[in-house]
Amino acid sequence: MASAEAESTARAVAAEFGNRPDALIEILHKVQAELGYVPEEVVPILADVLNLSRAEVHGVVTFYHDFRRQPAGRHVLKMCRAEACQAMGCEALVARAESRLGVSCGSTSPDGRVTLEPIYCLGLCATGPSAMLDGRVVGRLNPAKLDALLKEAGA
Repeated sequence: MASAEAESTARAVAAEFGNRPDALIEILHKVQAELGYVPEEVVPILADVLNLSRAEVHGVVTFYHDFRRQPAGRHVLKMCRAEACQAMGCEALVARAESRLGVSCGSTSPDGRVTLEPIYCLGLCATGPSAMLDGRVVGRLNPAKLDALLKEAGA
């Protein structure tokens, strides 16, 4: 059963896009912007109003890494794990962030302050390893820069 807020948001956003099935990705982005994530409970609602199957909507939500199915922490730290950043040592930095936050990549710290997410290319291959904190990209990431980002996020 969908919460009243989630249901009304999903219906209103879909209506803004004319209940067009071809606007599903834009609709999901706006739902996430308004609710902070895409609750599982809105999948059948969007499927209904867009005349899509639940599987089609669920498939888009789960395929694209930018869609969250749980609320994020107050800060989101995305760490690039693409090949160029791997070659520059990103995995050791990811392990350091996981250790400092006490969570695995893809999770939120127990205090709800920081969500640590993998991302597979920020377009900063020449300055890898790279990360993004709350939408701000950081290149040439090293342990000191990572510690500063974590401190900035309150971790």
